[in-house]
Amino acid sequence: MQYKSIVFDAYGTLFDITAAARKSALAASTLLIKNDWMDLAEIWRKKQIEYTWLQNILNSHSDFSDVTSKALDFALEELALDQQPKLRATLLDLYWTSEAYPEVCQTLEKLNVLDVKLSILSNGTSDMLLSACASTGIDQLLDFVVSVEEVGVFKPDRRVYELVNAKMGYQTRETLFVSSNGWDIVGATKFGFSTVWINRNKKPVERLPWRPNNEFPNLEHLIDLLN
Repeated sequence: MQYKSIVFDAYGTLFDITAAARKSALAASTLLIKNDWMDLAEIWRKKQIEYTWLQNILNSHSDFSDVTSKALDFALEELALDQQPKLRATLLDLYWTSEAYPEVCQTLEKLNVLDVKLSILSNGTSDMLLSACASTGIDQLLDFVVSVEEVGVFKPDRRVYELVNAKMGYQTRETLFVSSNGWDIVGATKFGFSTVWINRNKKPVERLPWRPNNEFPNLEHLIDLLN
């Protein structure tokens, strides 16, 4: 299949969701964060996703910046780190200036040679995404950066995936959707996209009917798939 569009999830797919906690730990003066940064990153991410799902279920919505802050507050309190306002501020600043996974820039550069549009579709706000793209240097490698804020719901609501066709003017079958999040792959596959699951953490596939068409450990393998 000759795809006209490749759409990437952002957080966990292009941007390292553990980077903020890891960098804070390296700079921290207390052993607590140095020892707990992996737990912090895991709890923060888990709550962040849970809050987006709950808002969808409850027909409520606040933007991803607010969700990210509230999820961080939960994680900090659970780890008894909630009395460190400077740490909180540092973590949020680092989240906005994300770090890309090692293969991201080179892979996007190689894909740019192909006759295909490259885009992001993310729960993140436009401001968050533009900041992350600029800080990682991928802003010049993308044709579109699309936020769920345009429809006011989070993934995996099908209205989010419909944004791709509306923005780019392609048919569903002409888009390849790439994400590291199993639940996102479920939503995109159910919508009708061909999907690639970037299984960075060697997780089992979700036990639902809508499975990925391809599974790779990182983005490098996309080049072989498209060639």
